[in-house]
Amino acid sequence: MEMQMEFTRKLPIPMELKKEFPLPENVKKIKEARDQEIENIFAGKDPRLLLIIGPCSADREDAVLEYMTRLAGVQEKVKDRIFIIPRVYTNKPRTKGTGYKGMLHQPDPEKKEDMLAGIIAIRQMHTDVVRETGFTCAEEMLYPENHRYLSDLLAYVAIGARSVENQQHRMVASGIGIPAGMKNPTGGDLSVMMNSIIAARSAQTFVYRGWEVHTTGNPMAHAILRGYVDNYGRSHPNYHYEDLTGLLQSFQQLGLGNPSVIVDCNHANSGKQYLEQIRISKDVLHSVHVNPELKGFVKGLMIESYLEDGNQKVGGGVYGKSITDPCLGWEKSERLILELADLAE
Repeated sequence: MEMQMEFTRKLPIPMELKKEFPLPENVKKIKEARDQEIENIFAGKDPRLLLIIGPCSADREDAVLEYMTRLAGVQEKVKDRIFIIPRVYTNKPRTKGTGYKGMLHQPDPEKKEDMLAGIIAIRQMHTDVVRETGFTCAEEMLYPENHRYLSDLLAYVAIGARSVENQQHRMVASGIGIPAGMKNPTGGDLSVMMNSIIAARSAQTFVYRGWEVHTTGNPMAHAILRGYVDNYGRSHPNYHYEDLTGLLQSFQQLGLGNPSVIVDCNHANSGKQYLEQIRISKDVLHSVHVNPELKGFVKGLMIESYLEDGNQKVGGGVYGKSITDPCLGWEKSERLILELADLAE
């Protein structure tokens, strides 16, 4: 039987796309400077709290840019205590493989999938965010082969709960030169996440985009706690004090230097109750104050936030309201960032 796969068109390789849509010199300099600051935070040389915050999915450039412009104003107020890496997530995992998969697939969520237009649109949006706000951003590395379309722009990648056990994700994460956050899998088995961190921190040789490649390992590979779902489909959190101290012990028992974790305040940690992110983020910082050992271990927080509270269906028509998971609206987000800055002192 023949493959049931139609080869529609050949897409440009990343090098070609980067030549066609080159970065302005000031954007390159911003990325270089921010990469160094982020590296210092992960190395423990800079005590600031990382805040990875932004929409569940970056669905339209105008609303995303407005959100990022507002966020840049708040970053200025808290820059001595918090370092913000905005979420500009343009490819979304779907549990059942159907529905809106992000701007990479559909530059317009109400139109058909168009991968070429999508690749160009996401590169354009990431470039515009850096140019207009000075932020370099975070993405989920859902498709490891696509990382190089944005590799000269990104500040941070997360490996999702469904991807963290995958060999290719782990190996590519070992060679990207920026922090790679390994989420615990949806079932909550932390040993899977720890194995992923070890793999990403190790040198690897493998096939990537038709090349044999060699990596030196990524010392900034770290854990992301996002809660988990049990056999009955119920959400359970894993951000509490005992979870954090237990995970720190796991790093120590495995002999892994520079233990690092970021707590995802949404997903199964909040049971997708987006308003709970406010309480959860403060709870994590309280745990850090209680135990000085956690101060260097908990590198930051991940929060889903957009211009409007909640979420809507595709085509809902509300500007700046999530069309995937519900997010904290702008007023609540701004207030929370200022409160977290006070708690992070």
